Amino acid sequence: QVQLVESGGGSVQAGGSLRLSCAVSGYTYGTYCMGWFRQVPGKEREWVASITNDGRTNYADYVKGRFTISKDNAKNILYLQINSLKPEDTAMYYCAAPVPGSYACYLRTMIRYWGQGTQVTVTS
Repeated sequence: QVQLVESGGGSVQAGGSLRLSCAVSGYTYGTYCMGWFRQVPGKEREWVASITNDGRTNYADYVKGRFTISKDNAKNILYLQINSLKPEDTAMYYCAAPVPGSYACYLRTMIRYWGQGTQVTVTS
């Protein structure tokens, strides 16, 4: 089992920044990547960014240049730095870990472990 606990969400004005954190614990052997997803009510949860164990990153097109995913291996914390926030970034943000052995952290269907989510609200 992998446990994921997000923090760092909040309410900010458009143009502002937030840094989301995800504390990772439990049995992480075979977890080759981690990801962030987000969801608004009434819509499917969508992939935002992911990072492999060797530091390779990928981003959804709509966040490139504004979001940065990173991880602190020593502390077992995953981060998502969000800059230049827009009202359309308002969502619940979730940390995610895939089924063991998978690199498909961008596929919702391959995610086995989810955090409880942290709310990001951007006001105009």
